[in-house]
Amino acid sequence: MTQEGSQGLTQEGSQEAIHDRGFLISPGPHLWKGLSVSKIMYLVVLALLFPAGAGVYFFGYNALSVMGVSVGTAILTEYLCKRLRGQAFVMDGSAVVTGLLLALILPPTVSLWMVAIGSIFAIAIVKEAFGGLGHNIFNPALGGRAFMSVSFSMEMTTWVLPMGFGADAITSATPLSGTSVWQPFDPSVYQAMFLGNIGGCIGETSALLIIIGGVFLIARGIINWRIPAVYIGTVVLMALGLGEDPLFHILAGGLMLGAFFMATDYVTSPLTNRGKIIFSVALGVLTVLIRRFGGMPEGVCYSILFMNAITPLIDRYTKVRPYGLVKRAEGAG
Repeated sequence: MTQEGSQGLTQEGSQEAIHDRGFLISPGPHLWKGLSVSKIMYLVVLALLFPAGAGVYFFGYNALSVMGVSVGTAILTEYLCKRLRGQAFVMDGSAVVTGLLLALILPPTVSLWMVAIGSIFAIAIVKEAFGGLGHNIFNPALGGRAFMSVSFSMEMTTWVLPMGFGADAITSATPLSGTSVWQPFDPSVYQAMFLGNIGGCIGETSALLIIIGGVFLIARGIINWRIPAVYIGTVVLMALGLGEDPLFHILAGGLMLGAFFMATDYVTSPLTNRGKIIFSVALGVLTVLIRRFGGMPEGVCYSILFMNAITPLIDRYTKVRPYGLVKRAEGAG
């Protein structure tokens, strides 16, 4: 067909011609596994129900209230932000994921009005102010937690022992508040940390159920196994290098939840496999250094937020060269 003839085709005729040939022209990616954004988000929610269930089992109605307020506020905030920006609100599940994740990294006794403020900040400032889903620089849930840690420092560092339903809260320290150097082996301590029967954030205490949820996402192809594997492996090597207990570092605090559910966020983690490995190694190093030498016992939140800011730089220097592209020699015209 000549250029004049091709220009004479109407848009309707072009679409008919395309469909007649059995293919559709559209922007990439061109390989689709049948997973929409909403389906991915709700699969993540399904995986998060494992650590969420542990939080409710160990911390009772308090944990359930925190989750309900956080998720409900996140959805409402996103709806209002979309209306203010003149955009359509789509219930794609991303607000549910942010709200639930934020709840899981909060103490079970934190005041509900504080939870609502943290959820508003996570959605309105960390997510929607940057353009919404796919445009945020930082993980929204971790951004909300960091804001709450600065604003409500006392409440965010008050921990209780697992209390179940209707029991009174007993103030306690988290394992990270103590020492992480090698101690005489006590199976009961590691068992409690593995199952979740310890003080801590709602969804961070049960390593077992976090692993089950994470493995489910890896098996479904939702997250890349490299990030949690390299992140946790780097923490082990760093702990050994500093003469500390690697098993303690793995099971204590928010490492497991952060490795499987937050460091793997599509938007704020590198695109290439090489970039993911660089990203994960840096996360492991920063986490242990903050825990060991920083002024706070936990380093997962701030490590991930810091590396979120570095992700565009990692993508720039690890991007894959297009197939067949030949680098131009210096001085070539």
